[in-house]
Amino acid sequence: MTWRPNDELLERVRHEAQRQGRSMNEYVTAVLDAATNPDLAGSDAARLRERIERAGLSVPPGQGPPRHPDPSEVTRARAAAGTGRTLSDLVSEGR
Repeated sequence: MTWRPNDELLERVRHEAQRQGRSMNEYVTAVLDAATNPDLAGSDAARLRERIERAGLSVPPGQGPPRHPDPSEVTRARAAAGTGRTLSDLVSEGR
């Protein structure tokens, strides 16, 4: 099987697998089993949520991986980072 998730989904899966102490393969296998196993089931979306919760795989809201910062915030931070004293000056002053 080949799986090509976008970067954000891949990071969420990696984070949750790590949080649960599982390999990514174990986590994805458990999620797919929870999504397809009729013994873990009620509308399609509700059944899937129920299966994932019953399998112990649900993620509480707000506990996923951190979101990437807004690109404009990164640009501002980079500009501000270049305005301080240089490291070489601090080292030569013995700080």
